[in-house]
Amino acid sequence: MAILQFTHASILNSNAQLLILPVNNAGVVLDPVLTRAKTLFPDNYSRYHRACRDGSLNVGSCLLNKRTREQVGLGISSNGNQPNYIANLVISNHPYHPARTRWLTAALIDLQQQMMPLIRYQGIRRVALFARPLISGKPRDILFNESNTADTLPLDWHADTLPLLTEYLQDLPKLRIDIHLPKSIEL
Repeated sequence: MAILQFTHASILNSNAQLLILPVNNAGVVLDPVLTRAKTLFPDNYSRYHRACRDGSLNVGSCLLNKRTREQVGLGISSNGNQPNYIANLVISNHPYHPARTRWLTAALIDLQQQMMPLIRYQGIRRVALFARPLISGKPRDILFNESNTADTLPLDWHADTLPLLTEYLQDLPKLRIDIHLPKSIEL
């Protein structure tokens, strides 16, 4: 069983072996933390951006990237605190569109399947999830899609997102998952 812990600490200072970053499949990053991660982990961003441009990254998927390590220069001194893997959780089709339940569910299932070999064979034990893109400050809106069924946008943290994260991540063995929340959400 995984242990889910909530924190307000910065995810970029985390000592996690795997970072989970919710992104869109348009290749555009607007969140300040994701923009900073773009410059801190350029190998991850270039692979993510290339997958978005060629259309191989679908909403509801997860792009797992094994990071390359710097071997020279000042970057080598900070390699001990940087993650070995970054999971780009594709939860939206545009940077201004919030996540939907079916997209988040599919992405979490894909993440879960890709994490099992890392836990078993690579010894991954510490994971950090950036939760701000999964939380919307706007009130819930009800929109109707093509089949005239209600589609709830955006997801509510307590009613929608947190139960999905618990359902799909808690069954992973021997993990500590730090969920990095904005300060507006109480722990």
